[in-house]
Amino acid sequence: MKSSLNKIFVLCGEKLKKKFKKLKFKRILKSIFGWFLFLIFAIIFAIALRVCLLASFVIPTYSMAPTLLPGDFIFVNKMIPGPRIFKSWGFLRNGDFSMKRLKGYRKIRRNEIIVFNYPYSNPHKLELDFNVFYAKRCIAVPGDTFFIDNGIYRVKNLPDTLGHYANQQKLSETPAENLRPNIYRCFPDTVYGWNVKNFGPLYIPGENDTVAIDTMNIRLYRKLIEYETQQPVDVRDGQVFIADKPADKYVFQQNYYFMAGDHVKDSRDSRYWGLLPEDHIVGKAFIIWKSKDRKTNKWQWKRFFQRL
Repeated sequence: MKSSLNKIFVLCGEKLKKKFKKLKFKRILKSIFGWFLFLIFAIIFAIALRVCLLASFVIPTYSMAPTLLPGDFIFVNKMIPGPRIFKSWGFLRNGDFSMKRLKGYRKIRRNEIIVFNYPYSNPHKLELDFNVFYAKRCIAVPGDTFFIDNGIYRVKNLPDTLGHYANQQKLSETPAENLRPNIYRCFPDTVYGWNVKNFGPLYIPGENDTVAIDTMNIRLYRKLIEYETQQPVDVRDGQVFIADKPADKYVFQQNYYFMAGDHVKDSRDSRYWGLLPEDHIVGKAFIIWKSKDRKTNKWQWKRFFQRL
């Protein structure tokens, strides 16, 4: 009798053990699956945040000093002017890309600091360089007529101060002979003779703007038109040709901006390379979230969370 009972207890114990192991295994599987779903969700959320809302960049040079210094880490709001979505990934193979900008919170305004892909890595044509990012201040927006008057940035019919005014005043007071030729001379060429103290007037075209073009001002807009049309622009016998067709006007397909660094005596910006296409813009910088001195490698705590 006792031996029979012992066998029953043993069998029941083994069944309970098996059942417990199964339950434990199911709980482990459920837990692993839950963590897997959480990880997938976190990755998707991080990608969506990076693509559509925010991005972080580190400042490498003094071109935006004193506002931004080397070692500053900044957050960029992509909702101004709106996040860029690539329709295809052809640029990974051959540099060709198709892009769409989603509706943003608002348009870019003058005096805002903007991060963008550098448009003129190739000095002979305008193209989007995915490996080089610049941070500069927007000085003029589509529809503006920009000029520099004795080193001071101006927009026609606008009394506002543009850019870092104190640094412009210092440039204004600097004799031209004290500036190196590579700093003094500006876009587009020696024919115009523009320089860092006297520049323009330059009209900033916007989407659907019709601009009259001739053999003189084509020097200002040639690369923009070639970029938009992907066709050559030539001047022959006193006539402008776009894709071998004579042209005396052009309708621009997107907005353009004039960008400048706050450190006016040492900033490679629109004064030297021309206008910035809107499709190159990543977004508006709005805060320094951390900063580390490049020379001492020490944290610059006073610069943490400074709004821009």
